[in-house]
Amino acid sequence: MLNELPERAFFRFEFPIRHIARPPHIDGSMRKWSEKYLLPPLAELEEVEVFADVYAAWCEEHLFVAFDVPQRRGVPRCDVEKWWKHDGLRLCIDTRDARDVKRGTRFCHFFYLLPTGGGGDRKQPVVGLHRMSRAKAPAPGVDVGKIKLGVQIERTGYSMEAAFPAACLNGWDPRDHRRIGFFYKVSDMHHGDQHLSADDESGWNVDPSTWATAVLVK
Repeated sequence: MLNELPERAFFRFEFPIRHIARPPHIDGSMRKWSEKYLLPPLAELEEVEVFADVYAAWCEEHLFVAFDVPQRRGVPRCDVEKWWKHDGLRLCIDTRDARDVKRGTRFCHFFYLLPTGGGGDRKQPVVGLHRMSRAKAPAPGVDVGKIKLGVQIERTGYSMEAAFPAACLNGWDPRDHRRIGFFYKVSDMHHGDQHLSADDESGWNVDPSTWATAVLVK
């Protein structure tokens, strides 16, 4: 049984998310993101293909994330009604980093992001909030319309940015709570799935203790 678990399941990961003095313009371009904001590719510990670069930064009023998925064939395929299928991103944030809690709390947020599929032309990026299964208490509802999205799509890949305001992150308090739970999953129809710290079998969508810890540093 233990041999079936990924090696990352036996570790607790911690890494910095660095402060950014000037909020970036959210347009999907990756030119503004330097290596100092690049998150560690933990999947390499298991010799799993790392096909996406993921960046994050913060300021007092926002959390910023960026995903770069190059070297893929064709434009992304997304389904707003069945967002968990095809191409897309998942982002989980616990503003209290309750690492020993096995079930979601009101500080745990599960967002999904799609690079396309929204709007009247079905070509606009999409962000939604999903309730975690078996959560002790759900995070308060948020107006996802306040989350800024930017995407650039090419035939050989895409990049996507998102700016999450404090109003969409219950408990966001970088001054007194600099340690947050953090998890992402990138799903790609050509490359497969890239997880930060735990795969699907580890129950990351239910258990926030499987997420990594990010420290908000200046």
